[in-house]
Amino acid sequence: MISDKMKEYVVGSSLIRAMFDDSKRLISIYGKENVYDFSLGNPCFPPPEEFKDTLKKIIDETDPMVVHGYMNNAGHESVREKIAESINKKFNTDYNAGNIIMTVGAAGGLNVIFKTLINPGDEIIAFSPYFGEYDSYTANVSAELVKVPPVLPGFEPDLEALEKSITPKTRIVIVNSPNNPTGVVYSEETIKEIAAILRRKEVEYGLPIYIFSDEPYRELAYDGVKVPYITKVYDDTIVGYSYSKSLSMAGERIGYLLIPDEASGADDIISAATVANRILGFVNAPSLFQLAIGECVDMKMDIDCYDRNRKALYGGLTDIGYECVKPEGAFYLFVKSPLADDIEFCEKAKEFGLVLVPGTAFDCPGYIRLAYCTAYETIEKSMPQFKKLWDSVQA
Repeated sequence: MISDKMKEYVVGSSLIRAMFDDSKRLISIYGKENVYDFSLGNPCFPPPEEFKDTLKKIIDETDPMVVHGYMNNAGHESVREKIAESINKKFNTDYNAGNIIMTVGAAGGLNVIFKTLINPGDEIIAFSPYFGEYDSYTANVSAELVKVPPVLPGFEPDLEALEKSITPKTRIVIVNSPNNPTGVVYSEETIKEIAAILRRKEVEYGLPIYIFSDEPYRELAYDGVKVPYITKVYDDTIVGYSYSKSLSMAGERIGYLLIPDEASGADDIISAATVANRILGFVNAPSLFQLAIGECVDMKMDIDCYDRNRKALYGGLTDIGYECVKPEGAFYLFVKSPLADDIEFCEKAKEFGLVLVPGTAFDCPGYIRLAYCTAYETIEKSMPQFKKLWDSVQA
């Protein structure tokens, strides 16, 4: 028999499991050429050729015991130093290898920080809509996820609601910008207002409240939009970064935590997070990909392909009549469901070969998420199906 907690997880993950299963099922019914899968944030563009060349060179020319062996639980020091130097150049900061812990993706980093900072009964705040796995990560540490609603139609955080949501049990506020699922980028003004609220509450309660800046989409911003670096605005910030999207290698699970010296109790947090990396079972981030990141730390994907998809999908859907905010970052479109029940609408969409994700999975019923990290041809060919779907649900 599985544990009671896992029974809850299995039930709660039904929408996530459906993402993996529906596309295959529909292909078996309609044929691959007639199925348009917008469900998963799985980049369809390969990593840069230079990155693949770097992997081969490391395997051929580096001591195999270095490539494949253990290292400090925080990761290869040389790699962490290069990442710190890269951050310093980009954001005029002053970090070093000691501020960096290599992690198994941003999700691994988030679980490490929760394990490091959270006691049972503590509260973690997330801005809805949010990445649904935050619920599970919070439950893992027996904490409560407190959800702050958005201001519609732009999906900016409701700052008044944020201030009211903070209690003496609040330990972490998660900021995910560019945001999954909306593609919204929080402005520097918004970040400064969040920081001001947290400073007031820190004084009121006499305890640090940390921002966890969840940044797997930092590099995916369009139209010249700038993504604020939150450590420059708020000292008690911890950054979780992943190369899954920026270098198009989601399955390799490589990222890092940045814990600034300015954060309250930084030395203890760094020590505890390094231990948490081990005792959670990660032990260390994958060695080969750490070494490759060290050589390619400033490498960038060409995001023009995503921008082209963004414009095509947004333009095509809004021309039909769908409502959505034009995303400034990431590779998602968050669309208002023409039916009040977003799950019902996503089920209806399958009749037209369209695989979509209901907003309910992100604590935002009445919307649907489309991932446009797909082939441009998929977007082009899907438009007639979106039109048929639209026509089928109009009263």
